[in-house]
Amino acid sequence: MNAADPGLPVAVPSTALFTDQYELTMLQAALRGGTADRHSVFEVFTRRLPEGRRYGVVAGTGRVLDAVENFRFDAGVLDFLRSRGVVDGPTLEWLASYRFSGDIWGYPEGEVYFPGSPVLRVEGTFAECVLLETVILSILNHDSAIAAAASRMATAAGGRRLVEMGARRTHELAAVAAARAAYVGGFDSTSDLAAGFRYGIPTVGTSAHAFILLHDSERDAFRAQVESLGRGTTLLVDTYDVAEAVRTAVEVAGPGLGAVRIDSGDLLLVAHRVRQQLDELGARDTRILVTSDLDEYAIASLAAAPVDAYGVGTQLVTGSGHPTCSMVYKLVARADSAEPGAPLRAVAKKSLGGKASVGGRKWAARRVDAEGVAEAEVVGTGAVPPELVERQLLVPLVKAGEVVAREPLEAARARHIAARSSLPLSAVQLSRGEPVLPTELVTGA
Repeated sequence: MNAADPGLPVAVPSTALFTDQYELTMLQAALRGGTADRHSVFEVFTRRLPEGRRYGVVAGTGRVLDAVENFRFDAGVLDFLRSRGVVDGPTLEWLASYRFSGDIWGYPEGEVYFPGSPVLRVEGTFAECVLLETVILSILNHDSAIAAAASRMATAAGGRRLVEMGARRTHELAAVAAARAAYVGGFDSTSDLAAGFRYGIPTVGTSAHAFILLHDSERDAFRAQVESLGRGTTLLVDTYDVAEAVRTAVEVAGPGLGAVRIDSGDLLLVAHRVRQQLDELGARDTRILVTSDLDEYAIASLAAAPVDAYGVGTQLVTGSGHPTCSMVYKLVARADSAEPGAPLRAVAKKSLGGKASVGGRKWAARRVDAEGVAEAEVVGTGAVPPELVERQLLVPLVKAGEVVAREPLEAARARHIAARSSLPLSAVQLSRGEPVLPTELVTGA
């Protein structure tokens, strides 16, 4: 969506080459071998959460829907594949008319997940499903990692505002996706204008140290900014001497100064001193924003500080030490033939080293206790137990190739807050620990 019309998706160019070559060579071999049209079920899941994390956050679902919808092999893409000899002529002909016509089910965006949760299920012919593996994993692994870090930072912030400021610390396109994922995870705004334009996320920003250094004095810089942006602006006060800068800021803007930003030093100590000084100068409503390479632990350490908002960059857009969720895309069931209505056979990888998977099309539900607090992630094949029918997690996202689950980003953001609040209290502890919910596997006919 975009800020001008948040009800409409932004046009996205072809995503067909956001893939690995072996997806296309598998397709070619399956077409030649007569197995390409076998009905197949692929599932996205992770075998484990990043070390120490208590829950995961599903993010990027809306971007996955865009990617699937725009997975098209246009003339330029086909010419590239032909020039490189990636696949043969018959495969190129097949790709020319490619449109995903299957079904996709998944955890709705913003929902939490655990090891073994089937966060996405892609169903159709082998040929049309296998091509989507790389782009789906690319989006979900990145966005879910950022959203999980954002969620931890949001709980550490305890209701104080959070600004995403990581655009200069990552790839320019990844920055837009990271801002979106951070918003789902609980951040309030972003400094990245492309994210604001594309997804309608609130944008903020005023000035950097270069603006102060440009002027002959700090007073001149503050005066220029206030005259341009108004007294409600945020003035950066740590270029030279913080105490002198705060005094000058209030003299220039008056007690109605919107906020001051601190970007260096002992943030806990400096924030207390600045708050006291602002109050003494009559600027009791002036807010304090702190930045400076924050993560969830640094934010938690500032809980007792008189801080109103945090700006986070590097640690957020790199997943706070865990830039991927290790999600995989595995074939879990397929038909024995391409005949319509051919029964599905459960299939599974039996590798050693913890890489085995569980076959069969899965459902997932979250069991809660008498107080409505989640107590287990239940994943199964076959019939859903009656007591869990109303607690199922997967929802239809694409039906017969048509997207059926577009929603405003605000809905995913609100869903995450609700999902996180339904978990046991230990879910928000920053200390290392196991997943807050066990995953129970239920197999059936």
